Amino acid sequence: MHPPPVDSPPRPSEHRAAARLACALAACSALLLTLVAVRWHPLISVDGAVARTTHRWAVDEPGTTHVFRVLTDWVWDPLTLRIVCAVAMVWLVWRRSAWWTALWLAATCALATLLQQGLKAAVDRPRPVWPDPVDSAHYTAFPSGHALTATVVCGLLLWLLHHHRAGRTLWRTALAAAVLSVLGVGLTRVWLGVHWPSDVVGGWLLGGLVVAAAVSVYDRLPRSGELPTRAT
Repeated sequence: MHPPPVDSPPRPSEHRAAARLACALAACSALLLTLVAVRWHPLISVDGAVARTTHRWAVDEPGTTHVFRVLTDWVWDPLTLRIVCAVAMVWLVWRRSAWWTALWLAATCALATLLQQGLKAAVDRPRPVWPDPVDSAHYTAFPSGHALTATVVCGLLLWLLHHHRAGRTLWRTALAAAVLSVLGVGLTRVWLGVHWPSDVVGGWLLGGLVVAAAVSVYDRLPRSGELPTRAT
């Protein structure tokens, strides 16, 4: 009897679902990018109204604002999230001999960073400006790098746990942490007055697009020699 295939690729249905999701997210991302680039008035009006309201709250609630600054600068900072991803890569290589999976993970994160920086330069959207700012940020606004990075890192790590058949407790804990991180980082960026709401939505859409596209091509990677795995 032959042994089961090693680290078998996702089922075809999963591949097709990821490809369809990537197409849908690409369409949504392109639409939002266009609306931001042409400064579509209804979108700009909503952005301004939400930003003014949350900034007023941020000024009136300095305790909450301080907590949000700690979260956005340390816990959900893109560098922190990339370090978490790097730890996952090291674990894949050291414990699972999954070289190609680790390289796929690194390449996807690098692609997300290039996409983010390229779009920021192309769109060149100014950040909100306040007479009484509670935080500061540099470079242009669209898309939110914090939101995009959180979505990519959390999405990739969740998919890896699913792929390696994580136990129920681990999966539920990771899912809750991922949802909290992705939604929380978007809230903090708008609350602190350094992004428009559509910047955050753009980061979420583009981050989801990167993850879906990466998953849809994962089964084409040559992964011979990788060990079968089961997360616990």
